Amino acid sequence: MQDIKKKFWLEKFDCFSITGKDARKFLNGITTCNILNSENKVIKTCWLTPNGVLRSLIEIIFLERKLEVIILAGNTNEIIDYFNQIIFPADDVLLSEPFLINRIQEIDESSSWRTGKPIFFKTEDKEFEIYKKKLNLLNPYDLKLWKINQAIPSLEMEINGKNNPLELGLQDLVDFNKGCYLGQETMSKIKNVASLKQEIRIWKSFESNFNLDVQDKNLYKNSDKDISVGKITSFFKSDSQIKGLAMIKRKYLVEGSYLFSEIFGKIIINKSVGSIFL
Repeated sequence: MQDIKKKFWLEKFDCFSITGKDARKFLNGITTCNILNSENKVIKTCWLTPNGVLRSLIEIIFLERKLEVIILAGNTNEIIDYFNQIIFPADDVLLSEPFLINRIQEIDESSSWRTGKPIFFKTEDKEFEIYKKKLNLLNPYDLKLWKINQAIPSLEMEINGKNNPLELGLQDLVDFNKGCYLGQETMSKIKNVASLKQEIRIWKSFESNFNLDVQDKNLYKNSDKDISVGKITSFFKSDSQIKGLAMIKRKYLVEGSYLFSEIFGKIIINKSVGSIFL
């Protein structure tokens, strides 16, 4: 039986299979990790726009006769439609219809979520319910808070058509030595000239009274609001605290510094456990 002190992240994600002898080559050309030479059974990678903006965070399972693509954050239909559009007639690549997969991972409060080794169960697996009952699973509240502490990006929040994976602290999911892939030119340019304009940060509010009706998502250097230093992308409120994620301009990234939000008042910013920056 599993150690009850250990905590586990369980979540269902959309997934689809890719079969055919060109499956690895196909995925290698449109994602940021080196899929051709990977010796891992599971890898995490990014799907970008041609301009290097993050569109989806995905996980790939290497099985004997197929690859399974898990959409950790992104629009599943958009991804499948795009993938199908760029398959050439000569390519031996076939995509399945999407299905749900149960993903389980032991969590560590002090290490990046990307260092964990997940296991997977199909919905119809009889062993899943038996296995799940043995685990000390995070409840939805604790899972949300843990994800914020890890700075795991969400669709329409951090994945908003503007931010690239390096700004989001996902540098380790980008292989700068592999061949051509979608968004490679921008990634190389950022790395070579170290021109990140902003970085993701966790923030915590000190205010007990706040106004969610205010539309101003900007963060300011102080309450005078004369200098805008970033934007709030997401937040989570509990009984005892309000935490969230924000994209902060690099020149204002002093660890433990205080900023001001029209909505949340005085806040403090810190790096997340799961982020890596240039």
